[in-house]
Amino acid sequence: MWPQLYEWIALFIKWFHITCGIAWIGASFYFTWLDNSLKTPPEWKKKKGIKGDLWAVHGGGFYEVAKYQVGPEQMPEKLHWFKWEAYATWLTGTALLIWMYYFNAQAYLIDPRVMELSTHQAVLFGMAGIFLGVCCYEALVRNPLSAKPWLFLLSLIVIGGGFFYLFSSIYSGRGAFIHMGALISSIMVNNVWHKIIPGQRKMVAQVAAGEDVDPEPGLEGKRRSIHNNYFTLPILFLMISNHYPIIYQHAHNWLVGMMVMLISAWVRHFFNLKHQGQFKPEVLISGCAAMLVLAIALSWPQTQLQPVAHSHEHSQPAAETLTPQAQQALDIVQKRCSSCHSQQPTDEVFTIAPGGAAFDNWQDVQRWSPRIIARAVDSADMPFMNKTEMTEQERETLRQLLATQ
Repeated sequence: MWPQLYEWIALFIKWFHITCGIAWIGASFYFTWLDNSLKTPPEWKKKKGIKGDLWAVHGGGFYEVAKYQVGPEQMPEKLHWFKWEAYATWLTGTALLIWMYYFNAQAYLIDPRVMELSTHQAVLFGMAGIFLGVCCYEALVRNPLSAKPWLFLLSLIVIGGGFFYLFSSIYSGRGAFIHMGALISSIMVNNVWHKIIPGQRKMVAQVAAGEDVDPEPGLEGKRRSIHNNYFTLPILFLMISNHYPIIYQHAHNWLVGMMVMLISAWVRHFFNLKHQGQFKPEVLISGCAAMLVLAIALSWPQTQLQPVAHSHEHSQPAAETLTPQAQQALDIVQKRCSSCHSQQPTDEVFTIAPGGAAFDNWQDVQRWSPRIIARAVDSADMPFMNKTEMTEQERETLRQLLATQ
């Protein structure tokens, strides 16, 4: 029952996480568009302290939106805050990281071909890497060079690439990508929790008290909000990347990941410019062209991806070192599963091990045994369309053999 229940709980957490992420990213898209689309209001609105306004139509009605230069003459009874979308996304993402990758580190996080780690080491390195990454971003954004956009951007790319390479040198491909996603989302939620919301609270308190409003917290909050907006498409890519082993299993997966994130942020730049009234199709065209060139380059036969391996290489244990039960289980898996699930698949369709799960030796089978039981025995949806004709007797034998190992 446990592997199936584990999958159900993972599904619920991921479902909740995606729902919260849609709300957070949607709010980021909307308010960035709103702020960039405001027009100079008529004089009578300026006298009321309105800085910009716009009209919109949606859902069968007209909307009039106004942004005040400082604040309204009287604070409204009900003021809507946009913060729980960010907090809920981060909390559910953290729960998903713990549930799928930390509780099942031997399968999803640790790859002996990359680095030999204990579960505790893998978890500790991941938490430390995320925390250190947030600290590096915070130090960078507080540095005077952050006032120079191109220098700040270059520094951010170098630091981000360094952490991505570090994660890929420690974890499996999926583990590296999920930790990079966790790092960026932690930076984003830190911006909301540490700067954006406190700045807004200070502004609201000053307006309510009739005091002069200090513009600095608001300006800093807006800067952090813009950073978050450019992070949105990269974080979406990292969220779905675990479905595409062609990327995370590439020999230079961290570099491929960085290139996709940079291109997606460039595409986001096109829309931000467009909302400001600057239509520059060359930005969008160049971004799409770069993505196409990257896809073609990675698909070209001379650049076929190879298993990620930074340090330790492991060969299959000699048959005599295995118990008869282990050897029998390994024989079934290699006969029915390894045509797809191998570092060098022979299947004509799945040329890369689905999910990064390779069963080239008994050590691999042990790492993935809960997932093998869940997919090849309990749900029986693997092998895919039963291409290798695994029998019901083999499935049941595999359950018995793996459950005793």
